[in-house]
Amino acid sequence: MSALGHFVASHKIREAALLSLLLAPGSIWPASVRAQGQPLSQRTTISGMVVNAITLAPIPRALVSTPDSRYATLSDSSGRFELDLSPENANSTATPGGPTPLTSSDQLRIWVNARKPGFLAVGEQGALASPGKDVTLALTPEALIIGRVTFSTPDTTTHVNVQLFTKQVQDGLPRWLMQHSTMTNSAGEFRFADLSPGEYRLGTNESMDNDPGPMISRTQVYGFPPLYFAGAADFASATNIELSAGQTVQADIPLVRQPYYSVKIPVNGYSGSGLNIQVSSQGRRGPGYSLGFNASENKIEGMLPNGNYVVTATGYGENSVSGTTSIRVAGPGVDGPALTMAPNNRIALNVREEFTPANAGPSGRLNNLRSSDVRGPRPHLQVNFEPADDFGQGVPATLRPPTGSNDDSIVLENLPPGRYWLRLIPLRGYVASATMGTIDLLHQPLVVSAGSAATIEVMLRDDFSSVEGIVTGWNTENATEQSNFQNAWIYLVPLPDGPGQFQQFGSPPNETFTFGNIVPGNYRVMAFSQAHQNLPYRDPEAMKTYESKGQVIHLVAGQKTNVQLQIIPEE
Repeated sequence: MSALGHFVASHKIREAALLSLLLAPGSIWPASVRAQGQPLSQRTTISGMVVNAITLAPIPRALVSTPDSRYATLSDSSGRFELDLSPENANSTATPGGPTPLTSSDQLRIWVNARKPGFLAVGEQGALASPGKDVTLALTPEALIIGRVTFSTPDTTTHVNVQLFTKQVQDGLPRWLMQHSTMTNSAGEFRFADLSPGEYRLGTNESMDNDPGPMISRTQVYGFPPLYFAGAADFASATNIELSAGQTVQADIPLVRQPYYSVKIPVNGYSGSGLNIQVSSQGRRGPGYSLGFNASENKIEGMLPNGNYVVTATGYGENSVSGTTSIRVAGPGVDGPALTMAPNNRIALNVREEFTPANAGPSGRLNNLRSSDVRGPRPHLQVNFEPADDFGQGVPATLRPPTGSNDDSIVLENLPPGRYWLRLIPLRGYVASATMGTIDLLHQPLVVSAGSAATIEVMLRDDFSSVEGIVTGWNTENATEQSNFQNAWIYLVPLPDGPGQFQQFGSPPNETFTFGNIVPGNYRVMAFSQAHQNLPYRDPEAMKTYESKGQVIHLVAGQKTNVQLQIIPEE
């Protein structure tokens, strides 16, 4: 079956599944007659229309339901629906604990969702609804990436693993993450559905030729190296696929059969039974190639095609070790050079606290905002390291236990070489600064090299700022349909010249708000009618879009700042 055939078949299957849900006992069909002439407090029927969010065309046979599925119906041929929320119409088999519609209050409002095969299923695509007023539910059509993996040799039927990567914002920074993977069918076809608008990359894992002859006769072995759309040998060179709502992109990947050669890399300085091994083509980190560890011979082994590679090995445990070596495969087997393992790195933290007497720690060493060195593990400060690069290894760093009764130092051990973001989470106060030499670790990554032992200077303070203000420009009509609680969403984005900390709040529009416990610094403050959960606030290039929006404020330690914000129109 072709990719298009798979799409049509799966579409019908999913629609049939939704229909069977409505035919189950206790399911609700549209009320034939809407309550007329009744006071608003007695009406229980929600009505409205389901439309395509891009074309605004009506969508027939969409499933409209409450979040707990106690009430459900299908839109008619013109996209309209009516949902009777009378208690006697509730689906008795629905999950308990959901919102209970009120039938005797003129404040009746309930969230209703809509979904249908061929439209995005992620997140809540719905709105607040109430009797007596039509509500519009907009569904975003799904995007698709379909394609076929072809081979340079005839009659090859190897199934290939295809991986889809998407750029997502994590902790304010865009990163490439694997979203889905699938195996090609016997015709080499693959399909990724239910995709949101955004940036994607596509690639294959290496696969060996399925001809068993060479393996049995010990002659030349062949395989198909990883390849990224469109025709790139490594992830960094892959082409971005820009998807818009409802778009279908054809992305074929032609694999070329190449000879594979034996690789054996002796490992020195390690006696364990397992290693985590990463293979980077041309030194560029990314998925695709793989090698294994032969513990009985203490060697990294496998097969690779001709090329230059960086091989990194990490051994986890109480005393973790790591090592890196570069190899060149050019023709018959590679044996060496050896990869030497070395203990992972130690990072010490020297924490300086400037707390008011009321918030001073149990040491009793602080008086009237005087600073003091406070060494040793403290439950009010959590320390984490996160890889700063895409496809970075996990971080096995652990807090070193005390070496004696007088040891109160903060030392993290077992940190492999690499680039990391330092994450300090104080349960009391805020991080005013974190430096290593001249490096500002609040804004720059920490670079850890093999065998390094560094000290990070950290300053904690508790003289927070606060913000008071009001949000104006709110559209009441849009608020009822787009916002669950009719809140404005306020974002404080720190500018790159201070220790500010990103924060977000919800606040009723046209009402005064006050937020405390805000880290002093310079901020861009913005208000939206909808939540912006993936705001890339730590990416200066991406934040240029917002340079003309909101307002810039300077928050002084221990003081309150007043702001008046206008709702920023959604694009």
